[in-house]
Amino acid sequence: MSEAVVELPEDLRGELKTPLGEIYTDTETLLRDAGDPIIAVGDMVTYHLLQANRRPDVALVDGKTKRERVGREVLDAIDGFDHQIQVENPPATLTDELLEALAEAIDHPGTLVITVEGEEDLAALPAALAAPDDAAIVYGQPDEGMVLAPVDEDVRARCRDLLERMDGDYARLAAILGA
Repeated sequence: MSEAVVELPEDLRGELKTPLGEIYTDTETLLRDAGDPIIAVGDMVTYHLLQANRRPDVALVDGKTKRERVGREVLDAIDGFDHQIQVENPPATLTDELLEALAEAIDHPGTLVITVEGEEDLAALPAALAAPDDAAIVYGQPDEGMVLAPVDEDVRARCRDLLERMDGDYARLAAILGA
């Protein structure tokens, strides 16, 4: 059974609407600017990268977009990673199970998809702490496009600040990620 390590308080929700990087509407342009490895958070982002012939090194998906089920075409496209891990992660939380899977996935050879029962929306934040320098975290910005967050100390500091201000045990989160 997974256990929540941190939970998003109501007063932080607004801050998460500010993107961690530039917003792109063209996948090819995003890929030209992206570092390596690529960590995709979200079904539609993963789908768009796959449509552009770039399988993310790590993808986190939950079978939904804007709280609605994604179509069969998206689900079928996402099926094809080298490895798959399934985790539980309720909305507005980061569980030990998701954090452990994320840490494992980033160090794992080949491509890996983490299928989340619940919600993967917050996973970009711990991904920035666990990913190497110059990695690319890509996630969706509803009704605007895809955010490319190149992992550097500025992005890490912003994510660390947000995670530290969440309800729960930041020290445990950092220990799980090795951050």
